Amino acid sequence: MILACALALAGRGGAGPDGADRLEARMILLRPLWLLALPALALLALAVWRRGPDAGGWQAVLPPHMRAGLAALGQLGAGADRMRFLPLTGAAALVAGLAGPAVQRADAPVFAQSDAVVIAIDMSPSVAQGPGLSDAQAAAAGLLTRLAGRPVALILYAGEAYAIAAPTDDPATLETQISVLDGETMPDEGSRPAAAMAMAGQLLQGLRRADLVLISDGGGVDQAAQAEAARLQSAGVRISALTVSGDPPSDPEALGTIADGPVARFDDLGPVVRALASSGLDRDPAMRSLRYRDLGPWLALFALLSLLLQFRRLA
Repeated sequence: MILACALALAGRGGAGPDGADRLEARMILLRPLWLLALPALALLALAVWRRGPDAGGWQAVLPPHMRAGLAALGQLGAGADRMRFLPLTGAAALVAGLAGPAVQRADAPVFAQSDAVVIAIDMSPSVAQGPGLSDAQAAAAGLLTRLAGRPVALILYAGEAYAIAAPTDDPATLETQISVLDGETMPDEGSRPAAAMAMAGQLLQGLRRADLVLISDGGGVDQAAQAEAARLQSAGVRISALTVSGDPPSDPEALGTIADGPVARFDDLGPVVRALASSGLDRDPAMRSLRYRDLGPWLALFALLSLLLQFRRLA
């Protein structure tokens, strides 16, 4: 309830009714480690509850059955039992505020991202000469429509890898190249994802953050591919994959041995798209503070309110 009130207060300076629903759906925690303090507060609350209501100092000398009798007669005050939890309530609200619950700002600035995405399409015979090719084309086209603001490069690979396009800020230019792919496009046979990853490393050289998306049936994943994947990941490149069916079938699950990002079917772009959307700027703490509205200060006001009630009780 406290968090809902904070959302309402923060929303008065931002989005309208429809926007508020979208903001709440994108809530994140900026400093989640503070939530580790909540179990300690829960233990303190349990100890306070087991000790029983405050008797104005008499609890140190009165036996438990006498305190229970005074409480039954109303001599300890009807609100005493609730008021003793006020400090813990304030502490819980403060911890929740320090955890940094935040919603996406409706007025967040839009930045052009410099971290590129490389799409590498498997054009080995098992994909290019079967139904997997149309699935791979559909997956690549779907990614292009959802990568606005990020440069995109295109690699085709079979026995060797070929850079079709360097990172470009206009991904729509790649749609035509993807749409004309067929079983005769590649001049060689085989399947070497290691060559595609080595080529991606060359295209992404010098970037602090980048993504590689493999669209493949999983063929050709060997020790060389795993070594190239480790090298890319150490350089800050995240590898995701979209799987298609090969003919003859390969092992799509093998892609999980080289990917440190999501692996999903070609017709389920959601996990990969979400990973790409959270890349780059969202991984920079300074940029996150510009994109999200921190609700922590509003929760701190509720903590202050509980302290004011405690001071009023003491007065």
